[in-house]
Amino acid sequence: MIVRRRCFVSGRVQGVFFRASTVREAALLGLRGFARNLTDGRVEVLVEGEKEKVESLVRWLHKGPPLARVSSVEVRDEELAGDLGPFDVRH
Repeated sequence: MIVRRRCFVSGRVQGVFFRASTVREAALLGLRGFARNLTDGRVEVLVEGEKEKVESLVRWLHKGPPLARVSSVEVRDEELAGDLGPFDVRH
């Protein structure tokens, strides 16, 4: 089953390689989507792929890379749109 999730990650998540690390994790899982910094200090992650793999990435987002300090992850289900390419960083 293919699913799509939009995640908002809060905490010390900018300037700690969070986006680049998310791209690496998502690529290993074969997921599509993007990660980008938001002006309020959060990182937004839009991800689409097999349910188990998306859930694996969402679990990873709760921890992040070693320098990150994640305080919360808000996850929203979204309808599939088929408009996402290989996982990348957006600015």
